[in-house]
Amino acid sequence: MASLKEVKTRISSVISTQQITKAMKMVAAAKLRKSQDRIIQMRPFAKEMNGILQNLSSGMTDGDNWFSKVRSEEKILILALTSDRGLCGSFNSSTIKGVLRLIQEKYAAQQARKNVTIMPIGKKALEFFSKRGYPVIDTYANLFHGLSFEATSEAANFLMDAFRTGKFDKIEIIYNQFKNVATQVLITEQYLPVLPVAGGKKHPIDFIFQPNQTEIMAGLIPKSLKVQLFKTLLDSNASENGARMTAMDKATENAGEILKELRLTYNRTRQAAITKEILEIVAGAEALKAS
Repeated sequence: MASLKEVKTRISSVISTQQITKAMKMVAAAKLRKSQDRIIQMRPFAKEMNGILQNLSSGMTDGDNWFSKVRSEEKILILALTSDRGLCGSFNSSTIKGVLRLIQEKYAAQQARKNVTIMPIGKKALEFFSKRGYPVIDTYANLFHGLSFEATSEAANFLMDAFRTGKFDKIEIIYNQFKNVATQVLITEQYLPVLPVAGGKKHPIDFIFQPNQTEIMAGLIPKSLKVQLFKTLLDSNASENGARMTAMDKATENAGEILKELRLTYNRTRQAAITKEILEIVAGAEALKAS
């Protein structure tokens, strides 16, 4: 049985840990409110922009429609969105496992030829794939530091240029979509080429272009792709804060359970020590009487 001093030290240690996890939960909750508001406000706009993008791309000629051009899938780029820090449950591991599963199930042949490149956004993904020898583009790994539309636009421009010039034939994104505080859904989403309208329908909406289609498309399509990427980052950011809040809440509860057990152990150890001392005193008194 552990000594009273050892049990007392463990109790102090668990109390300190519980205070830290409780503080981290409160910080995550504050961040979650802000990030949740941002993604809720962004989703309707991003959905409409994506619908317009698909509709317009379906009506363009193949010569102008480079962003919807389907090529042989030789060179693949996968964006892996994780957090910069841990202590957020399975948030990071689910994304990493999703990337590995996607490569194994869909791009095994390309991976064998070293034609699968990872673009990590978040320190955890960067560390994981760099250490395991995957081709990595680390230019935008710190996008979550002061997440903004301007920084995201730079990353989107890089992706569009890489696809247009043929550096990559397909670009996919894997991230956690925010549902609620306790639920994040792993999503695999094709970024480029742009997917056609659902059902393969052509010209589902008759647009009137002013001044002309070429100028409209030149400005609208890149803007839409930037919005889609920004929405994805906001989703991942809200999911991270939700996952961290849930994980820290559970850790605080677990610390409370451990404290109950340790205090019970402490009381039992203390009672045992007192009983032992009483028995020694009684035995000494009896020995004196006998002498």
